[in-house]
Amino acid sequence: MSTLKRKDYEAELEPLQVELVAMARWVQSAGKRVVVLLEGRDTAGKGGAIGALSEHLNPRQCHIVALSKPSERESGQWYFQRYVPHLPAAGEIALFDRSWYNRAGVERVMGYAKPDQVKAFLKQTPVFEKLLIDDGIVLFKYWLCCDQEEQEERFAERLNDPLKRWKLSPIDLEARKHYEDYTKAREAMLEATHTKHAPWTLVDFNDQRRGRLTLIRDLLSRLPDTKLPDTKLEFPPLKGKPAKEKYKVLKPIRG
Repeated sequence: MSTLKRKDYEAELEPLQVELVAMARWVQSAGKRVVVLLEGRDTAGKGGAIGALSEHLNPRQCHIVALSKPSERESGQWYFQRYVPHLPAAGEIALFDRSWYNRAGVERVMGYAKPDQVKAFLKQTPVFEKLLIDDGIVLFKYWLCCDQEEQEERFAERLNDPLKRWKLSPIDLEARKHYEDYTKAREAMLEATHTKHAPWTLVDFNDQRRGRLTLIRDLLSRLPDTKLPDTKLEFPPLKGKPAKEKYKVLKPIRG
């Protein structure tokens, strides 16, 4: 299948983003709490997918959660504890760019978590997620799939593009050696945590544009009809001519 062209992608994305805006209004009106987890290999396209999801949403309502390396204190907490404060309140949406599933992926493969810690995580996670769902949180879990050949091309692009170089770390380069190890870790994670109450959805992201469209369509299809009537706003004409800015203390710089 050929790569989706930008023009075609943007034409398909726009109506979906209109639906996302309507969904966000419904979330706020109904007091829902929505959590979307995006997981996958390095370079899979999590950031781009989150950007497409959140681009036109109110940042006060839609929060992007991308946690850095845990502090010494956080490392001594209950594992899920550092993620709980980032869960949404009523009327909010939280998009997790990686999540508690770090333990089943990078921490397991790179040796940051001990085998007994990973085992405990895989046992506890379905229980933790059941508590969230029983309390009313609407949870979506997406794994973004990417072949190694495509991953290598994206790593090379990051290396050669100064605007993307910040996305490349020594850990990412080390992870290149562990493609199959990540596959095994993912399959073990799915076996333990793909549950009836919190299922996983795998999305092909070898073409990131197609992947974003597929993910958004799936997300919208699994929510009820979220369209609400538009709020009617009056927009009367100004009385008199529009005013121009006036300055006393400082003047603006001009291009």
